[in-house]
Amino acid sequence: MRRGNIALFIPHNGCPHQCSFCGQATITGHSRQPSPQEVSQAVEEALRHTSRPEMQWEIAFFGGSFTAVEEAYQTALLEAAAPYVRKGIVQGVRISTRPDAIDETILCRLKGYGVTAIELGAQSMSDAVLKQNQRGHTAQQVRQASQAIRKLGFSLGLQMMVGLDGDTLEGAFDTARELAELRPDTMRIYPTVVLSHTPLARRFLRGEYQPMKLEEAMDLCADLLDFFETQEIAVIRLGLHSSPELEENRLAGPWHPAFRELCDSRRFFKRLTAYLQEKHPKPAAWKIRVHPSWISKAVGQKQANRKALAALGYPMTFISDPAVPPLAFVLQDEERSP
Repeated sequence: MRRGNIALFIPHNGCPHQCSFCGQATITGHSRQPSPQEVSQAVEEALRHTSRPEMQWEIAFFGGSFTAVEEAYQTALLEAAAPYVRKGIVQGVRISTRPDAIDETILCRLKGYGVTAIELGAQSMSDAVLKQNQRGHTAQQVRQASQAIRKLGFSLGLQMMVGLDGDTLEGAFDTARELAELRPDTMRIYPTVVLSHTPLARRFLRGEYQPMKLEEAMDLCADLLDFFETQEIAVIRLGLHSSPELEENRLAGPWHPAFRELCDSRRFFKRLTAYLQEKHPKPAAWKIRVHPSWISKAVGQKQANRKALAALGYPMTFISDPAVPPLAFVLQDEERSP
């Protein structure tokens, strides 16, 4: 059964801080506060136009810190969503919020309205990095909020950022390990992008902050995907959504419209080259069988993996084979003419 979000974006007015990197309207392409009537309209529109009757839908209030907006507005939105949950038309409500905007009273109220999943913007588990980026909460508040969410039976989602001002590669892995210990059901990973008119943009323009390069972010996020896979934690988003506002306001940083595919491609390349260098160190041409959904990732964007493998002495012929699991590969000797 596939799941889908009926997403409504809540504006920044719920956040008590402006984080150094935050340009929310730029990221989401939304700055207007949606009305309760628009919740109903969004659900009806999604159901009317879906071509997948087997899809299980959730109403998702994303973009801002939902539990930090005015309580009356929260209630109005939740009351608009609740009838669809009670009737089983949607499976539940998903919200995103800040770790310091969660307590037991808030959670009990959310449960009463059919909220089933809560995502926390943790971003880092280093207090120094959180302070440097003006997050306004601590790592301990991430731990406490996560534990409270799980205790009351909600699905827990966590979000982390890489390349934050003051962070390091080692720091990113420390954050990933600490977040994994909180046993989230889902993760989102966002490389830090410098957006115009933000505190981070001013530091960047003064030469005080250097964003990650795209290749560096790909390497790191490929390894993070492998790590969370070993922890059996699904990474449901990697990189920012593409939007005209994002492309117009992005000053610097590792962004690509197909960032997840680039990272999966890098994962495949790393696994294949490690296998070849261990098992078949003598250069040779090979045929390689790959799941159909992974052919483009295996070959690489603009043939990047194929070219890199050939440069290492391993020219490859890629063959689609549905019997091979995703991300896996099967090698066989390439046939040679006599």
